[in-house]
Amino acid sequence: MANWCTNSVVFEGKPEAIREIQQLFQTMKEKEEKTEHGQLPDFIPDTNGGYFFNIYWNDGDEGIFQYETKWSPNTEILQGIADRYKVDFIQDYEESGNLVYGMATYTNGILTDTYLDGEDWDAYDFDEETDTYHFEGKEYDSNCEILETLLERKIANQKH
Repeated sequence: MANWCTNSVVFEGKPEAIREIQQLFQTMKEKEEKTEHGQLPDFIPDTNGGYFFNIYWNDGDEGIFQYETKWSPNTEILQGIADRYKVDFIQDYEESGNLVYGMATYTNGILTDTYLDGEDWDAYDFDEETDTYHFEGKEYDSNCEILETLLERKIANQKH
């Protein structure tokens, strides 16, 4: 059984393009609900996986989607969508079981994918006895804030 990678993507571009992408995701969502299989846009070749599962969005949001993929993010598929509709995107993804956590930005056809590596994951400890995480002298109930902090630092360091 696959580990599920949680993804969130925000598409940015002309309103007409965002509406078309919204319809694309609506179609994939409906097809997945009928077939109970992950989906790809019709214009993406079915060669490397990257299927969208459990697609959803909040009422009123256009161009902002959450979904799952097997094992790792499907950034290449998102690039194909962005190129077709001439839009940009920001993708956040996480699959802690496989030490996958990062953010991909695609702007003007340039992809920047920033993710945590082994050294980052080793920057904190989990105490099984107390069920808490320890990072830089502080105690946390969850590793979410720690991972976010580590990724923010990595992104800030890339800009310098």
